[in-house]
Amino acid sequence: MSEQTNADQSATENQHNQDNTTHFGYKTVESSEKASMVADVFHSVAKQYDIMNDLMSFGIHRLWKRFTIDASGVRPGNKVLDLAGGTGDLTAKFSQLVGRDGKVILADINSSMLNVGRDKLRDRGLVQNIEYVQANAEALPFEENTFDVVTIAFGLRNVTDKDKALRSIYSVLKPGGRLLVLEFSKPEHELLNKAYDFYSFNILPKMGDLVAKDGDSYQYLAESIRMHPDQETLKDMMNNAGFEQTNYKNLTGGIVALHKGYKF
Repeated sequence: MSEQTNADQSATENQHNQDNTTHFGYKTVESSEKASMVADVFHSVAKQYDIMNDLMSFGIHRLWKRFTIDASGVRPGNKVLDLAGGTGDLTAKFSQLVGRDGKVILADINSSMLNVGRDKLRDRGLVQNIEYVQANAEALPFEENTFDVVTIAFGLRNVTDKDKALRSIYSVLKPGGRLLVLEFSKPEHELLNKAYDFYSFNILPKMGDLVAKDGDSYQYLAESIRMHPDQETLKDMMNNAGFEQTNYKNLTGGIVALHKGYKF
């Protein structure tokens, strides 16, 4: 994406901030309404979320998450926040990595997603070092300098005020701590972008309608991906929130990107 496009995207976001509106997919809505609208989406899809993830990504989401875990540097004794952690895929592995002396907090703004994640992890016998917190990423209910690592996987694009969320995450990280953002992004090549668009808007909603009985929610999810900041714009947003040594790695041709930044 060109610098001009990045500038246009930033200007649009600034305009939304000034007039108290934001994006809900391709729609412009009042900022105060977005959280409840996103909540409705995830209340609807929570029970079929894991199945749809496997179907939508052909199972590749597991490799993206494994790459994130490997890049996190989580060690025994660490305290980890899995933000927008949903059904707990990252939390499950982090629980094993931090061990008895560590702790993982699975946090999500959506109670339905949190309940599904808690039930799944407890069924797997993962109970000793995991806590569950319903929390808004824009105002995290934790003390400053608490976590060694914060991850947010496929959740940042649903946050109303992403800049505020990044500042909140920065606050709760310990000095030397790191943030990893795994999120859908902008494909690097035009042919891939066109194929991805066709899949997202022609196949994905139909799949959602068939499996989750909710094509509209998956239409929103496809649109929300297109409205999310591109790789360079998100990197700049992390820098503006105070993170240093920020970088990103494109996965699957840029369909997904992993951003990483440190608090010093």
